[in-house]
Amino acid sequence: MKAPKIEDYIAQWPLLGVDSAAPWAVVQDCESRILELLETLGPGYRRHNNCAIHETAIIEQGAVLKGAIIIGAGCFVAAGAYLRGGVYLGKNCIVGPSCELKSTFMLDGSKLAHFNFVGDSLIGEAVNIEAGAIIANYRNELDGADIKIRHEDQVIETGVSKFGALVGDGCKIGANAVIAPGALLRPDTRVPRLGLIDQFAYD
Repeated sequence: MKAPKIEDYIAQWPLLGVDSAAPWAVVQDCESRILELLETLGPGYRRHNNCAIHETAIIEQGAVLKGAIIIGAGCFVAAGAYLRGGVYLGKNCIVGPSCELKSTFMLDGSKLAHFNFVGDSLIGEAVNIEAGAIIANYRNELDGADIKIRHEDQVIETGVSKFGALVGDGCKIGANAVIAPGALLRPDTRVPRLGLIDQFAYD
């Protein structure tokens, strides 16, 4: 069976408004991309500076929203959540208590339970991330070296030092799992609790 192209990991890729841009390129300028999308929103959004929240979304008191942000219909953002650096939530997304989302697109029906960090990432539809799971975005152990990804039979040189993951539609990530920088998770991937996904191409 032929491996899917990276841009096919998320069926609604065109919603990102980035055509064929690589996922690591998309998140480098996430805030500007969100600002562009703000100008295309339909009715039903309440606009506060560079933040647009659908009138059916619930944002609990104590959530922090910084920078350009779009929160879609039916979303729930819990107290203690921290969204920054350009964040897009599609319809019916959940960001639970004490979760941090930085420079990330999260599409329809995806959920962060609580105590999660997701940085510089693209999250597809119907993704569920259990409590405590982390999508890291920086190679601290390599002093922030540019991320190289081992994918199929090739090594991809991204040319960027910050990129979390491309998480395909329908993925399930178990509690306290760690997704290391540069991960590419095919649709419907299952990551076990306490699991580690690390696709970095070491020299």
